[in-house]
Amino acid sequence: MSDRAPQWVERRLPTEESVQLIDLVRDIAQREIVPGAAEEEEAGRFPREIFTLLSESGLLGLPYDSEHGGGDQPYEVYLQVLEELSAARLTVGLGVSVHSLACHGLAGYGTKEQRAEHLPSMLSGGLLGAYCLSEPASGSDAASLRTKAVRDGDDWVITGTKAWITHGGIADFYTVLARTGAEGARGITAFLVPGDAAGLSAAVPEKKMGMKGSPTAQLHFDGVRIPDARRIGEEGQGFAIALSALDSGRLGIAACAIGVAQGALNEALGYATGRKQFGRPIADFQGLRFMLADMATRIEAGRALYLEAARLRDAGRPFSRQAAMAKLFCTDAAMQVTTDAVQVLGGYGYTQDFPVERLMREAKVLQIVEGTNQIQRMVIARHLAGPESR
Repeated sequence: MSDRAPQWVERRLPTEESVQLIDLVRDIAQREIVPGAAEEEEAGRFPREIFTLLSESGLLGLPYDSEHGGGDQPYEVYLQVLEELSAARLTVGLGVSVHSLACHGLAGYGTKEQRAEHLPSMLSGGLLGAYCLSEPASGSDAASLRTKAVRDGDDWVITGTKAWITHGGIADFYTVLARTGAEGARGITAFLVPGDAAGLSAAVPEKKMGMKGSPTAQLHFDGVRIPDARRIGEEGQGFAIALSALDSGRLGIAACAIGVAQGALNEALGYATGRKQFGRPIADFQGLRFMLADMATRIEAGRALYLEAARLRDAGRPFSRQAAMAKLFCTDAAMQVTTDAVQVLGGYGYTQDFPVERLMREAKVLQIVEGTNQIQRMVIARHLAGPESR
């Protein structure tokens, strides 16, 4: 790891409050997250105490209304917080993004009574959320999900299996999409399921190439009974709620990707300016200088792209196309930048003594989650040229 002091990103923030917020996040990251990140990732340890600290610091509900415990922050600011956290440890940054995604449905589509009852604990009460859309046979084709919710009086009984669930088995609540009607998107409804619901169990977490500290597991719903009061939105509205959440979630992934890339660039710069060959720092050699310049340019371009999409969202304007573009570009950029960072460090970059090999492994998943980059290209093309001919 580089001995150089952190090279802070110069950010254009809208208020003095947001400047202080970023300073708080950086302080928490350097004191509480960075020191144990490598060891804990290698051990596969989830840092629940960090999420408790983030909740106590008001950082788990930033883009939501303060009326229910949120931070009243625009997405432009919230995403830059995610970037800072992800530069320190992706398990934390992505975990905050997933938690925010899990809160989206209730915050945007819940009744006044539901929001008052559940949101304060979800946003600032120390709880951790997860989002349940994907299934073993339903990933990119999310509208074909098979998990069922059957009405039984004033309750719903949920049966089925969800897959690739971040925080699976450790979350306090799950936003669950289940089929309540006919085949296709219009037969899906959203529910808020407690993590300790009877009949809900988690499989052994997946063994992954990266993000080992963040549990990803299948969830089994064996006749999980919940009251109708935990249904989010109208019956059959679930898929629309899911798509709305994913548009925002894709911006979260984009910001996480730029954080990982920035962390890799910082390590590469620290190494290149300190490592000497042929009597001078390797950063003096044009081949490496150009590589570093390309890495920095990709990061700046990605940051500008996700922030522009966030500003559209904050202004209440359509941003779905821009969110897909940001997710696509930023995650591809992170993969390229982390790969280049390993190359800058040479043989050392391939060892666990330096963090760039971990960052490279972690970057890969960002091209897959919340809609693969092939799906993002489909979304963008539909905005440009209309739906495909059938």
